[in-house]
Amino acid sequence: MITAENLRKRYGSKTAVDGISFQLAPGKVTGFLGPNGSGKSTTMRMAVGLDKPTSGSVTIGGKSFPQHAAPLRTVGAVLDAGATHPGRTGRGHLQVLAATHKISKKRVDEVIELTGLGAASRKRIKSYSLGMNQRLGIAAALLGDPAVLIFDEPVNGLDPEGVRWVRSLARDMAAEGRTVFVSSHLMSEMSQTADHLIVLGQGRIIADAPIGQLLDSGEQRVLVRTEKPADLRRALGAEGVSIEQTDAETLEVTGLDARSIGRRALETQVVLHELTPQRSTLEDEYMKLTGEHVEYRSGGQEDRS
Repeated sequence: MITAENLRKRYGSKTAVDGISFQLAPGKVTGFLGPNGSGKSTTMRMAVGLDKPTSGSVTIGGKSFPQHAAPLRTVGAVLDAGATHPGRTGRGHLQVLAATHKISKKRVDEVIELTGLGAASRKRIKSYSLGMNQRLGIAAALLGDPAVLIFDEPVNGLDPEGVRWVRSLARDMAAEGRTVFVSSHLMSEMSQTADHLIVLGQGRIIADAPIGQLLDSGEQRVLVRTEKPADLRRALGAEGVSIEQTDAETLEVTGLDARSIGRRALETQVVLHELTPQRSTLEDEYMKLTGEHVEYRSGGQEDRS
């Protein structure tokens, strides 16, 4: 379990993390989302003792990271996959880490196999691609068979097969009762991986809820296709109902559910060729949540911060 209580981190006049509190339960994948500069990586670094909180605390299993006698057996983290000695082989890197915790060579072989490093483990790290560095970082995180896993952008640089593998790994680890904490900018991937989401905006928590709850809270839309869109518009017209025509036969209706639309179409004898509820995507809800909390914007976008 990971617990943060009034966690705050300042760098000079800049507040990176602004008094956040949360508790991550075992057996779940918790996704960590937020715009660039929102404080995600800083929070993860404080969790594993790489940054010291200005105030508040973050503990793992009831202790701060430095208090654990054998941290690799408690927490596995991938925060910077490139933080390795380029002259070592992947296997050599893992063997050095294993030696610090009296972890067997057999376990080194197991994580090499599990992460798909295979023959590449005998090559020097300086020859690794970004994706292979990610696999090596994940192998190092799994060495001690820890109860807690913290992954910061673990699919960065991976091909589609690798992305799917990380997704399955995270879900499998959670199913075994581990606490899995994963940050990502890939909304489609997070929607398939996470059970729970924490969203940061400018260092503060703006959402902390099960992913299903966040998606269900979105505005419900229904896609309707008919040869008589004008007639259907008149039948559906009412206060609180929004209708957008996307092509000659297609309407997107907000404010009425599919059953109500179908009933009104029947009453007015309008034939429907499609009636499909459109559930909000995670990207839709994320953009709504973070719209006022984006610190860095692409050129041409209105600055609302």
